[in-house]
Amino acid sequence: MKDYKVEALIYYTKLTFDSEHIVKESKEEIQEHLDAYASKGYRLASTSSTSFGAAVYIYLYFEKDI
Repeated sequence: MKDYKVEALIYYTKLTFDSEHIVKESKEEIQEHLDAYASKGYRLASTSSTSFGAAVYIYLYFEKDI
């Protein structure tokens, strides 16, 4: 049997000439989530993302055996 967790992160676009600003700003926070779940025995099973208006939604799906 497995235990599943979903983490949803939201990042907003801003007016800038840097087309990768969301990637640069989100890397540290995403890594913190990965480390926190890994310390609890979870592994990253899947990811997905979608955009709506000026926001990008990133979903991290974790699982672990129980």
